[in-house]
Amino acid sequence: MRITGIDIHVARLAMKVPFRIAIGITEASESLFIRMHTDAGHTGIGEANIFTPVVGETLDTAQAAAALLARTLIGADPTDIEARTKQMAQASPFNPTTRSAFDMAMWDIVGKAANLPLFAVLGGGRREIITDNTVGIDTPQVMAERAAGFKARGFRVIKVKLGKDVATDIERVQLIRAALGPSHTIRLDANQGWSRLDARRALAAIAQYEPEFCEQPVVKWDIEGLAEVRRHTSIPIMADESVFDEHDALRLVRAEAVDFLNIKLAKSAGIHTALKINAVAEAAGLPCMIGCMTESGIGLAASVHLASARRNIIHADLDGADMLAVDPVRGGYSYGTAGALTPSLEPGLGVSLEEGFLAGLQVTSVV
Repeated sequence: MRITGIDIHVARLAMKVPFRIAIGITEASESLFIRMHTDAGHTGIGEANIFTPVVGETLDTAQAAAALLARTLIGADPTDIEARTKQMAQASPFNPTTRSAFDMAMWDIVGKAANLPLFAVLGGGRREIITDNTVGIDTPQVMAERAAGFKARGFRVIKVKLGKDVATDIERVQLIRAALGPSHTIRLDANQGWSRLDARRALAAIAQYEPEFCEQPVVKWDIEGLAEVRRHTSIPIMADESVFDEHDALRLVRAEAVDFLNIKLAKSAGIHTALKINAVAEAAGLPCMIGCMTESGIGLAASVHLASARRNIIHADLDGADMLAVDPVRGGYSYGTAGALTPSLEPGLGVSLEEGFLAGLQVTSVV
């Protein structure tokens, strides 16, 4: 099988409300949608969702990288994902998010060629994944109201964005716990916003509200800081921005810096590397979470299939499409009550994009 053509669609999707975290704000979700065509008649679909403060890519640089990668891959075998991964990393080493879209499209093709859903291609079974829903940074009162809204919709797990001044962050969690009551799970995510000292102060005060864990309390390069914070808190610590690939995962394990790793396909250049991250974590006895940016249903479908196939992925933060005003993607997974996500039984990712939506997008075709 050979790749005969690749279409690169540029999309800016409106959000229900702007989504603010400690290091940036998303007012419109920016994605590249990739459609990869083959001489066997299979078309693979992938998504690269861009969030510059984390990955360093912009929509403009992603477009340029995608055109380069498309020219590089024309004529190659999409089922040889190991070779294609190395080929893409050599051609565009600093664009993991852009590469993730091509990775997804190739896995989609493999599933369609095998007539199997992606979770089965990955050697796993079909299971239900429970996602949280996330409250972005705002005033403590507004955040508590949004958390209560998620509770009313049936979500049992609420993720709370923090990482600003410690006193206000403590108040945010206090009011959200009061709004949710004792039976709901609260997760914290500081997105690198605290110093080591602030992280220790904040978590010492917040521990009484019984959060399940805290993601990325300090800046991504401060592995020693992560380990220090972990030693001084009863709250389990998760790495997010500190782990892009399996080499990062190994450094975190050796430093005894975290209790969990957060895998995001947009950081890891797709499923191929995500599998390696999970393998390192599993070997070290560390469970993983599957996370997201503000993807549409394409990126989320790939993540749901991956999580379904790997039992070491015990947590999910897959609420990106729920933040969009309109998701143009159909299929891939079903959305049940209380944040339950179940992967599709259709071959590959099982997703499709509305043709009317695609017709309105800027597109570059490489053949």
